[in-house]
Amino acid sequence: MTRFWLNEQRGTLLALAIFAVMFTLYVSNHPAGFTPNVVQTAANKGVLLALVAIAQTFVVLTAGIDLSVGMVMILANCIASYLVVGGLITTTGGVLAVLATGVVCGAINGAIVIFGRLQPIVATIATGAVYYGIALWMRPFPGSTDAFNGDLADALTGKVFGVVPASLVFLLGVIVVIWIPFRRSILGRAVYATGSSEVAAFMSGVPILQAKMLAYVFSGLLAAVGGLFLTFFTYSGEASLSNGNTYTLYSIAAVVLGGVSLFGGRGSAVGAIFGALAFRAIGDLLFVFDFDPLWQPLFQGIVLLVSVSLGSARLFSVRNRLDFFS
Repeated sequence: MTRFWLNEQRGTLLALAIFAVMFTLYVSNHPAGFTPNVVQTAANKGVLLALVAIAQTFVVLTAGIDLSVGMVMILANCIASYLVVGGLITTTGGVLAVLATGVVCGAINGAIVIFGRLQPIVATIATGAVYYGIALWMRPFPGSTDAFNGDLADALTGKVFGVVPASLVFLLGVIVVIWIPFRRSILGRAVYATGSSEVAAFMSGVPILQAKMLAYVFSGLLAAVGGLFLTFFTYSGEASLSNGNTYTLYSIAAVVLGGVSLFGGRGSAVGAIFGALAFRAIGDLLFVFDFDPLWQPLFQGIVLLVSVSLGSARLFSVRNRLDFFS
């Protein structure tokens, strides 16, 4: 039983080990050392990528890739900069509107892939461009309203009891409220079955269409949560094409580093979280060691290439394609 569990969690444990090493090197060489402020800053940046990585995980589990998660995040960020304002009632309404936007975007992606029978990559490239266009129309220039609820932003990006980063508590809440119920649900297991072998799942009576739609809806929802958190982090909305593309690519690297198979049916959001934290820690190390900014994209690109390659390495041990789904 222990051996089976270790084999199942191999990717997650590897990502955890990489993160532990990278973060230890980071805080050991940071001028301020291991302090609550240093941990808080690192946690806020890591959690933002982790939320987008969780969004990517849902679709990757179905053997697809969602290239619109970054743009959904940007759209949610722009909407939040307008609607998360005022007191409790108006802020709550604004947050719900942002989350609803993510759900709608995910549902549109799922409908196009399922009923339009398009490849997920092609469909989400197109929808991502649409979402970015809407965000750019809403926020041609970065900014936010004067009534933006900064108190809520400070609460979710600050520290609990002056020590624990609130963003990590928020991330834990996402896992408890969304991921764990999904993983234990019938449709959650159907998502894994669909990603492992859609044909076998169909022959077994698994509700494939509902499973795929749920995966895309949750992907849009988590991307919107990421956009909401980005607004809390920056106090602003910005239709940034570079940020959208960057977080999309980094989310793919994070899920692979976290042991989520690009061929579907294997992995978890927890692994994706540690993959995101590890990938972000690598970027922080480049900053601490004063790595030339001109070379940083090259280094991170190499890490991304290696990460994706590791996710495909299992194919070299498969002699028969049917063995891959066993």
